[in-house]
Amino acid sequence: MNSEEEFYDAETGLESDDSCEVSFKDALVFDNKQETDGCTQENGVWEHRKSLPAEMISRNNFSIWSILKKCIGMELSKIAMPVVFNEPLSFLQRISEYMEHTHLIHKACSLPDSMERMQVVAAFAVSAVASQWERTGKPFNPLLGETFELTREEEGYRLISEQVSHHPPVSAFHVQSLQQEFEFHGSIYPKLKFWGKSVEAEPKGTMTLELLKHEEVYTWTNPMCCVHNVILGKLWIEQYGTVEIINHSTGDKCVLNFKSCGMFGKDLHKVEGYIQDSSKKKRSVIYGKWTECMYSVDPKLYETYRKSEKKPSSDSRKLKQERSCEGEEADDLPDVQETVTVIPGSALLWRVTPRPAHSAQIYNFTSFAVTLNELKPDMERQLAPTDCRLRPDIRAMENGDIDLASAEKERLEEKQRAARRERSKDEEEWTTRWFELRTNPHTGTDDWLYTGGYFDRNYTDCPDIY
Repeated sequence: MNSEEEFYDAETGLESDDSCEVSFKDALVFDNKQETDGCTQENGVWEHRKSLPAEMISRNNFSIWSILKKCIGMELSKIAMPVVFNEPLSFLQRISEYMEHTHLIHKACSLPDSMERMQVVAAFAVSAVASQWERTGKPFNPLLGETFELTREEEGYRLISEQVSHHPPVSAFHVQSLQQEFEFHGSIYPKLKFWGKSVEAEPKGTMTLELLKHEEVYTWTNPMCCVHNVILGKLWIEQYGTVEIINHSTGDKCVLNFKSCGMFGKDLHKVEGYIQDSSKKKRSVIYGKWTECMYSVDPKLYETYRKSEKKPSSDSRKLKQERSCEGEEADDLPDVQETVTVIPGSALLWRVTPRPAHSAQIYNFTSFAVTLNELKPDMERQLAPTDCRLRPDIRAMENGDIDLASAEKERLEEKQRAARRERSKDEEEWTTRWFELRTNPHTGTDDWLYTGGYFDRNYTDCPDIY
């Protein structure tokens, strides 16, 4: 049996995500179809758009080296980048992509066993970074006070996020289940550093997931992310580092190792780890790729399989070594197998949603990401005036107008600087609107926590940032 056959023939003790995924509502097809911003109305039901208004702006005639050559080893949050290297989303919208696979949270809520819940929560933590693969465009830095809301009734949640600090840049978000099943929240301080050929992103901050029915709380931090070949060669992304998911209610813990690609590229995208109970006994092994899928398997079956694996021959080792020496001027993207070899007896936890066929022409967006900046009829009247859907620079870039996007980005940044000078002159402190810096009761560390009230739709005291 080849690896592809093993992929589809694996046991699924936990149901495949195919069986529990909640998709967008289907609408009947009628001839009187209306379309606004790519969103289609059929029989009174608005469907999410499936593409962007314009294709990705070419970066072939732009060099990033002239900007980054003085920034080696520096933190990049204060460096102004040309808009052409952005993607038409704010970082607040990028954060909301954690919710692309919300069905995994619903699945965890439905499981009676805490170990099975931990497996699915681990899969959700991995799935939250899957959309980053091949997303080499930089999201727009949120303006201080900028917000983003996302309500998905068909998937049972609503999200609110706010840029609560500018230096350092901190983004806070809070997700509520519409059925009071869960809450998911966190604050992220993305530290970016340039190392000559690559940009490294450290997403500092803690994710907190509360399964309300089970009175369980899980926390974790996201892995490091590195974009290779920012100066020369094909851009490619890897994630690496150890992620610990702690169930503060039971004492169970999941340790996931996001592997770096290694010298020969054999570990690119791989994630391996284990779940242990409160007595530190290993209960299951988790493995897969953050770009594709995740599986769980009994530790004994995993060890038996590992012992039975054959070591590569000297010829194959020599071939890999020869390939690894090619391209001294760029970090070559390793040529690796695209599917995960499934260990017999494994259960499929999660499989990534396929991207649109034209994804490469729209900033390598997922189908979910394509919908985040859509502006449906009457939506503007309901949104807070600080919502990033209303940012003119992002809207201009989405529409393919790079000159207008650049001019608007510069205008907004200068407006933000002028407002900061005024506050300094008047000795005023910035006050956040929807989040407060408090102590996370589960970790004991500082965290930006939601204070409530956003969806009451009273936005009279929101700042004028656009």
